[in-house]
Amino acid sequence: MFGYVTANWKELTKEQQNRYGAVYCGICRRICQQSGNAGRLGLSYDMAFLALLLMSLYEPEEDSGKDPCMLHPVKRRPWVDNAYIRYAADMNVALAYYNCLDDWQDDGKRSAKLLANTLEKYLPGIEARFPRQSAAIRDCIARLSGLEKANCGNPDEPAGAFGDLMAELLTYEENLWAADLRQMGHALGRFIYLLDAALDYDKDKRKGKYNPYLAMGTGKDWPRWEEYLVLAMGRCCAAFEKLPLVQDKALLDNILYSGVWVKYRGKGQEEGT
Repeated sequence: MFGYVTANWKELTKEQQNRYGAVYCGICRRICQQSGNAGRLGLSYDMAFLALLLMSLYEPEEDSGKDPCMLHPVKRRPWVDNAYIRYAADMNVALAYYNCLDDWQDDGKRSAKLLANTLEKYLPGIEARFPRQSAAIRDCIARLSGLEKANCGNPDEPAGAFGDLMAELLTYEENLWAADLRQMGHALGRFIYLLDAALDYDKDKRKGKYNPYLAMGTGKDWPRWEEYLVLAMGRCCAAFEKLPLVQDKALLDNILYSGVWVKYRGKGQEEGT
């Protein structure tokens, strides 16, 4: 359910591409330091968005450098580091753990179970550092599991559960901006869940897996699904625009106003919608 909150790479300037890459590499580097090399297997650009958003809002001092890594052993890659990079790394590992458990339970993927077992030992540390966010991830995943097992036919319910999860992830701390970040995160989470359901409709139908649109019993309906997505993203962007963002604002705009739609538009074009 991740990998949708990404930039439209073709519309980024070279400077923005470099910045985006440095944030991504910074998170990857921190995952390795905080949770071992295996944690990198679950790395998602969604967490780069999370880090960029919080960095733009709070404008922390940044460490930076260039280093080789396992994936790029020859060419030194630029990275940045700060408290929000470290936070995004922890959240990525926690989400990857529960995502692996879901893959194991739903599809019996042994590789997912092995990765979950590897990541599990790092969860107590993450929970100690971020108890509110960790509890939200755990509780919302449990709610989602219950709704899916009940074959819930109302997409609002599972989308709302994932929205609650993202609301807490975007809210790094309780302060002046917490309400706007929660509103933004809740709407973004709804968008992600509903987008994932639309894109996975055919696969879920073929495999007999839960999908809220299948549970509705109305059949494939791209125009209707797009209405849901536009409404959710509209609410997300309305809250986003209330935040006093300057640093990396253009890059964040690219992600929310263009990048999140790339996979959906591509799928719609393939199906002639």
